[in-house]
Amino acid sequence: MAVSNSTPTPAATPTLRRVIGVAGLAAAIFNITVGAAIFVLPAHVAASLGAAAPIAYIICAVAMALLALCFAEAGSRVSRSGGPYGYIEAAFGPYLSFVCGVLLWVGITLAMAAVSTVFADAVAALAPSLGGSVPRGILLVVMLGALAAVNVRGADVGSRLSAISTVAKIAPLVAFVLLGVPHVQSANIAIAALPPLSTLGPASLLLMFAFLGMEAALQVSGEVANPARSVPRAIALALLGVTILYISIQLVAQGVLGAALAAPETAKAPIAAAAQTFAGAAGSRLILVGMVISIFGFMTATMLSTPRTLFALAADGYLPRALARVHPEYRTPHIAIGVEAVIVALLALSGTYVKLAVLANVTILLVYLACAISAWRLRRVNVRAEGEPFVMPAGNVVPWLAAALVVALLASATATEWLVTGAVVAASTIGFLARARRARRQSAAA
Repeated sequence: MAVSNSTPTPAATPTLRRVIGVAGLAAAIFNITVGAAIFVLPAHVAASLGAAAPIAYIICAVAMALLALCFAEAGSRVSRSGGPYGYIEAAFGPYLSFVCGVLLWVGITLAMAAVSTVFADAVAALAPSLGGSVPRGILLVVMLGALAAVNVRGADVGSRLSAISTVAKIAPLVAFVLLGVPHVQSANIAIAALPPLSTLGPASLLLMFAFLGMEAALQVSGEVANPARSVPRAIALALLGVTILYISIQLVAQGVLGAALAAPETAKAPIAAAAQTFAGAAGSRLILVGMVISIFGFMTATMLSTPRTLFALAADGYLPRALARVHPEYRTPHIAIGVEAVIVALLALSGTYVKLAVLANVTILLVYLACAISAWRLRRVNVRAEGEPFVMPAGNVVPWLAAALVVALLASATATEWLVTGAVVAASTIGFLARARRARRQSAAA
């Protein structure tokens, strides 16, 4: 990555059209952030914090706002594809970027598995006959197998389902809030005492799962009109909208169900349980249907993109070459797609939503930590791609504030979660060193 203090020549002018405004970027961030987690997490957060749950939402929103500013500036300075992988490589070199790339793949794969368990629970709520362990397992295998088959054929159904799922997940949630407000009992949302940090930290770490994903939307920074103005405003609008929606859902669910929100029988579909209280079976079914469609759309999009990481790592010599094979007819990485589906299925069958979500958070938050510091480093050495980069306000302070908040959240991770993450880092380090050794041997032989 070149480091330049001068204005780029006309030949270096980007060809991308800057046509995305504040509203368009804010909508993209909002749609990507609001996923399946909010259909489930209100019960888990209520179990830890009770009526004080909105405090955890605010902590997560502040952390994501600071991180989003870092992503915005880093993305405007590094034009190559790969998102966080590219930012970290430009700032700190190939080793750290490779390790973070592996961590990001592991985190997204764990997230896919976590969301798959929610899909199975939602379908079982609609069709109780599928609630047993065997039917549930068959459902997960069939769903993931079907998604893999569709993506092997290179169909564009993923993009259409993504658009449908955006409406399907947001409309029922907004209806839930509007219809549920009159049924809220003030005693159920009254905060008797502030929660201790020992309880607030783990709850916030789990809740971060609902706020992750906005960095994908910010990768279009090169097509944003007047990014220095549009990006921070879009981030503010989207995060404000997400936070208001999330807190509203939490307050309505808590206000309607009270202590029952944290009950084990409610945990699999808390929003649907609350909707049934004031809107009957039809309200509950609406939430569940929206939940199923939303999750299926998310799984379609991630099954399309995530196997490409396995494909790229194999093509670069870090993984078995078989994963880099391309289907002769459909021109897709069919083996990587199949392996990804098998891994997700095994994780979904062996783990619970909470365990998988927290593990995903730990690995992804480590990548976010590296990205925050990378933003500071890229500004310090004045790395830039084309044109004037987006310059975040208080850019010498914000990355360190974001890093401090991430570290504070990670402090709540358990020894087991750190052990798993450490194993991933160790395995990726061995892979990196092995590839470097092979490259030296090949160079010497040549």
